Amino acid sequence: MGKVVAVCISERKGTQKRDVGTCKLIEHFGLKGDAHAGKWHRQVSLLARESADIMRKKGLNIEDGDFGENIVTEGIELKSLPIGTVLKIGDDAIIRVTQIGKLCHDRCAIYYKAGDCIMPREGIFAEILTGGTIKTGDEITILEKGAEVEVKV
Repeated sequence: MGKVVAVCISERKGTQKRDVGTCKLIEHFGLKGDAHAGKWHRQVSLLARESADIMRKKGLNIEDGDFGENIVTEGIELKSLPIGTVLKIGDDAIIRVTQIGKLCHDRCAIYYKAGDCIMPREGIFAEILTGGTIKTGDEITILEKGAEVEVKV
């Protein structure tokens, strides 16, 4: 079982996000007020704190959200989760993993600040199956690993 250690949003894409501590996950959309929210397959991004710690050990002074991640986790190996894995966050929110890593065509502000970006290798993306408010400290539970579930539209 993992837990949420930061909930981050930004008003623009390609920029660092800021930790807001708590935020509403909107069903089939993403985090309220986040630039990446929308009706597509990458409604939220997740990055393990353990992955960011690799960059910290290289001497980078980075904070949660600096790689553009929405949800920073601890205690769950995100990059090994199969696509289709269903996770429950907190009391109500349910998300499904839709993509592992990503391809960056251009270097963004994140790359220039950190000198590298680990989201293409370590980050995962998900769609929101059931909305709810998430916050720092919420538990993350794997409901189904690599399972396909019906999406309510």
